Amino acid sequence: MRKASAHAVAGPDSPRPAGGSRGTAPLSRPPPSGAGRVPPAAAGMLLPRAGGAVGRGSPPLAALSHVLRLERSRRTGIVFPLQKLERYLAPGTDTAPFRLFQPGLTALQRAEALFRSDRGHPIDYVSSAVRMDHTPPPALPEVCFIGRSNVGKSSLIRALFSLAPEVEVRVSKTPGHTKKMNFFKVGKYFTLVDMPGYGYRAPQDFVEMVEAYLQERHNLKRTFLLVDGVVGLQKTDHIAVEMLEEFGIPYVMVLTKIDRASRGLLLKNVLEIQEFVKESTQGCFPQLFLVSAVEFSGVHLLRCFVAHVTGNLPTVEAS
Repeated sequence: MRKASAHAVAGPDSPRPAGGSRGTAPLSRPPPSGAGRVPPAAAGMLLPRAGGAVGRGSPPLAALSHVLRLERSRRTGIVFPLQKLERYLAPGTDTAPFRLFQPGLTALQRAEALFRSDRGHPIDYVSSAVRMDHTPPPALPEVCFIGRSNVGKSSLIRALFSLAPEVEVRVSKTPGHTKKMNFFKVGKYFTLVDMPGYGYRAPQDFVEMVEAYLQERHNLKRTFLLVDGVVGLQKTDHIAVEMLEEFGIPYVMVLTKIDRASRGLLLKNVLEIQEFVKESTQGCFPQLFLVSAVEFSGVHLLRCFVAHVTGNLPTVEAS
């Protein structure tokens, strides 16, 4: 990524673009008095038990029907990992950023259906591109996933698409494996883009490629900025935030690899990042999304948020 000096964020007296300039809903700051927020689900959420088959080749917890068979505490931790952390907060801590997006079971099931392929609803890898003139036509709402090399981006995308096992998302043990923008089409509903990682082994033309995409892709509804849940925000992540803020791109932070972090470390990183988002950003959705591609924690909720911001879940019901 660019050095910070070459990508300074506008100062407090400088005009800045609105963070919610694109997308189905601004979602960059909660409206006053709770107006327009996604209604919270009841405290235990959820979740009556339900049946249902998992697609061939899919990990067991990839499907909500299997998560619902778990005991109450475990299934709540899988679906709402941030809510699980909330019980360890010090008294008086602001819990609002923990519950801004907390859909009910019906919305989670509708979102899962979008990520489950069948004959009438194909989920396909479309193409890869290093230049904007090679990208697919911007016909559908789009989201992109971006983060440092080795943050677990491709692993998370593979987990999101785990109910469509025919979709190949390449995951490498070598950081910096993704060198191009990889486009995946989810039926007739939206496109998901796996962006190259920044930092170690980033493509030489990374800055030009990503800046052009962010500025020119007018169907982009939300950027998902992935941050390692073990190490928290790094220098290169701050530069990515500066770029998104400067361009007025609405984005959300996703903490990955939460299965590798102790509860205390994870809570520390969550609170520090929430404070940073509150004090230093305009375009970032105030709630963090915590995920583990190994345990599927947070994956179901993230599917639901993707469906919501692409306009495919216009009403998110509380349970």
